[in-house]
Amino acid sequence: MITGNDIIKLGYKPGKWFKEALEFANKNNLEGKELENYLKKVSPTIYEPFSANKPFFANIRAENETEEKNVSMVNLTMSELLKTPTMVTGALMPDACPTGPVGTIPVGGIAVARNAIHPAMHSADICCSMMMSSIGNFPPEKVMDIALTVTHFGGLDYKTEYELPPVFNEKIRNNKFLNNPKSIAMSQQHFGTQGDGNHFLFVGTSKNTGETVIVTHHGSRGFGAQLFNVGMKIAEHFRMEISPKTLPVNAWIPYETEEGQTYWEALQVVREWTKANHSVIHDNIVKKLNSEITSRLWNEHNFVFKDKDLFYHAKGATPLDGKFLPDAENDLRIVPLNMNEPILIIKGETTDSNLGFAPHGAGRNMSRNQHIRKNSGKTKEEIFREETAGLDVRFYSGHIDISELPSAYKNAESVRQQMAQFNLGTVEDEIIPYGCIMAGDWQMDAPWRNKNKNQDK
Repeated sequence: MITGNDIIKLGYKPGKWFKEALEFANKNNLEGKELENYLKKVSPTIYEPFSANKPFFANIRAENETEEKNVSMVNLTMSELLKTPTMVTGALMPDACPTGPVGTIPVGGIAVARNAIHPAMHSADICCSMMMSSIGNFPPEKVMDIALTVTHFGGLDYKTEYELPPVFNEKIRNNKFLNNPKSIAMSQQHFGTQGDGNHFLFVGTSKNTGETVIVTHHGSRGFGAQLFNVGMKIAEHFRMEISPKTLPVNAWIPYETEEGQTYWEALQVVREWTKANHSVIHDNIVKKLNSEITSRLWNEHNFVFKDKDLFYHAKGATPLDGKFLPDAENDLRIVPLNMNEPILIIKGETTDSNLGFAPHGAGRNMSRNQHIRKNSGKTKEEIFREETAGLDVRFYSGHIDISELPSAYKNAESVRQQMAQFNLGTVEDEIIPYGCIMAGDWQMDAPWRNKNKNQDK
């Protein structure tokens, strides 16, 4: 009787295919050359990383020493990423910045894979996206006041006042990667909330129409994060079996497998949930204002987009091409810069170098901690007053987060110039800023931090 050790002695690594192979080999009394030929036929193909990276397009230029370091790093990490066996091509946007070890897709990066979904390339913030609603001529200050009563920012436990639409209950329970207690709980608990970091609710006025406009920026919250965790475990299982030399961060789920099909379907449910999450916030602000929505736009910029057998992983890149947004009512897209700059409403054409994408914002040249250290000579209050003069900026937690102030981001005018230089969309309208709500440094009130404070007393 042939055992798993016999197969291992022939040079094969253990995998889930062993069980079926052993059953067949023993049932048919295979041995010797006949067994070896059978194992060669049924064993998984091992995919080796490319010796040289696939080509990519760098739609970015450096304008100072700090940016030179940033551009060098994003080029280096994209070069390493594009040695992954599934890769076809890629691109960098002007707002690109590194976000992990070399080989990790940068923010502002697009990686195109064939028949493969790479969970780390859409990251835990699945379907981070923008929604814009024009609501007529309402005083922006009143809109800000109402918005604070409608939604929630930050990571502390929160019980939403909104009921998740019943359609999601069936979709979540029908997908084995979503049908678990944590995902189900998060889909309800985080519905109507907006997270922390760079997520925001922006209020401004349209340059074209003069109407007051609400813009929200957030992703799929804990609901999407739970799916990401599942996806990374599945991808790592496949990596160990079919491509052990691939970097763990670039592990993938083959699309043609049952896991690949189910994960893709789960991503679509998360996308639908995220869009509904934006909508419930906008709709309830408008309801409390006793107003109506005159126009609305929505697009994600952190997702995986499918075109035949190609999967476009956009980690902070706005899709221009209509094939990526089948539910879009027009060809307009939303690109924010920073709280002190207009939000851009753009449209554009697909080119060989942009792959059908535009920037998703202004990006960073340094990490949050580096920015905080750079400003260590001033108080948070001083920095806040300097950078938000003339704006109505509110931090939901009541604590200033200087890593989200304008100086933490790349020069907005430079990003706009590079958008024009590299044919990354033309500006059709601008939402002139009035104010912005963000989470702020909510962790200052986190239970573990307060516990430490009490122990020090």
